[in-house]
Amino acid sequence: MPIGTVLVANRGEIAVRIIRACHELGLRAVAVYSDADAGALHVRLADEAHRIGPAPARASYLDVDAVLDAAKAAGADLVHPGYGLLSEDAAFAEAVAAAGLTFVGPPAEIIARLGDKVAARAVAEKCGVPVPPGTGDLTAEQAVAEAERIGFPLVVKASFGGGGRGMRVVASATGLVEAMAAAGREADAAFGRPEVHLERYLRPVRHVEVQVLGDAHGTVVHLADRDCSVQRRHQKLIEEAPAFGLPDAVRTALRDAAVTLAREVGYVGAGTVEFLLLPESGEFFFLEMNTRLQVEHGVTELVTGLDIVAAQLRIALGEPLPFTQDDVVVRGHAIQARIAAEDPWAGFRPAPGTVSGLALPLGPGVRNDFGVEPGGSVPAMYDSLFGKVLAHGSDRDAARRRLAGALAELRVAGVPTTAPYLRTILESDSFTEGRHDTGSVEREWVPDPAEAPAAPGPVAVDRPAADAVPARRVRISTDRGPVEIAVYGRARRPGAVAGPSDRPLRDGATSRTADAVAGGVPAAPMDATVVAIRVEPGQEIAAGEVVAVLEAMKMEMEVRTEASGVVGAVLVTPGTSVAAGAPLITLA
Repeated sequence: MPIGTVLVANRGEIAVRIIRACHELGLRAVAVYSDADAGALHVRLADEAHRIGPAPARASYLDVDAVLDAAKAAGADLVHPGYGLLSEDAAFAEAVAAAGLTFVGPPAEIIARLGDKVAARAVAEKCGVPVPPGTGDLTAEQAVAEAERIGFPLVVKASFGGGGRGMRVVASATGLVEAMAAAGREADAAFGRPEVHLERYLRPVRHVEVQVLGDAHGTVVHLADRDCSVQRRHQKLIEEAPAFGLPDAVRTALRDAAVTLAREVGYVGAGTVEFLLLPESGEFFFLEMNTRLQVEHGVTELVTGLDIVAAQLRIALGEPLPFTQDDVVVRGHAIQARIAAEDPWAGFRPAPGTVSGLALPLGPGVRNDFGVEPGGSVPAMYDSLFGKVLAHGSDRDAARRRLAGALAELRVAGVPTTAPYLRTILESDSFTEGRHDTGSVEREWVPDPAEAPAAPGPVAVDRPAADAVPARRVRISTDRGPVEIAVYGRARRPGAVAGPSDRPLRDGATSRTADAVAGGVPAAPMDATVVAIRVEPGQEIAAGEVVAVLEAMKMEMEVRTEASGVVGAVLVTPGTSVAAGAPLITLA
């Protein structure tokens, strides 16, 4: 392995993962960071770090020129995009190559072909892999007619990107146009491309995928399969390898289909072919191919003993794969839980803030991939995911019990997390017996706010008195369901700054949360970006009417007014950032 320098064009836990892999291979690792991440863990661990812009992703991590300038300044040889952000941007891969650097991933033309979900469907059909009924990219006007042809329910899907962003399920023609607009906005914010298309929404299904690796010498192998069926609104929560309970014939067909598709396009690098599987019949349908590293790559590493990130780097350096398909052996079972700064018992409300305390679980077969350390932050302008806990065991039940125990040991203070909720899923009968599907979270595992646990943590925070009664409860609608926020203390006049006594919190709650209505005037419930304003000065509005749409941690939320009246002034504009508690309008 020659000595070289890798610029890691990402942030958070995946940047940390890549930096560590670089160091193990004797490569220098260069980090990039926005103003929000100046003190982040990936910046500290890198050999060198370069600021690339202010906090918003579009002005930093999605700024191709800024990233490439940092690579040139650092004397980088390779650029690793991680996942999310620019990882599936063909134009970025092309720009990297044009700058004389090596992109750690497939060539730009392959990313363009497979990153376009519509074009990828065509490749699958050519290879004989079944696809669900669907459309190409289309406008809202075209969607109504096409939706009737496909049949409801259907899903509006971003044509570029992945990770469940830019997806909306529609049960009837009512709401189709708005669902397309919302999906397009979310896709544009996450991936810089607003195009959407339609597909038939299959239920019940499991989400099963196959990891592949291809080198520049024509070798393509699979690294077995995974199940990612524990999802909430298309966002994966728990993943495991291998996929459980598959008949041998179905498992073989899935793996063969993935390798065939990858060979058809001359795939180079790490990629994942995703399928929807009908549990009863064993039929499967091509969903998409992600031309990048997956968040869940770790479970495959645990059962195969292979380092996928190291393989990516070696492939990018022109080395052939040092093993054949026959050398890939699955041993035991592995399960991963995604740890996000969200409160499941408050409608999965995103909760950015400072991680004031963090104690990670240890023990045989336990792995932690985290992007923060005590005193670090989970910024509001990025994804709420900040860590992953993985467990490996001799079989599925051993891995499940080990992961449940690890989640019980995990201690996070300063922000609420999904860890306690995911532990309840791991211990549920339907998960234990493998009877769940992609709809089980919304159907069976809905958190009961009355049973919300006090988040454990080594750092204590203020809480309301035991007999405290909320001054009011504020309910906001988001693209991932309703969120209810309990507001304690006295109401404040618009623009007033809250002191510590104004905002007592329970353990794990974030001090950055504000009530959605400040003194009766609609306000930002958290640090966010304004997506749309739905009212104008002089307009009469009724209680409960939507006045603005905000976006925080890649989730859209509607802010409604609690009082009727006449709009006096609109205080914000689309595209601007607002702090938690900032009033959005005035009422005359």
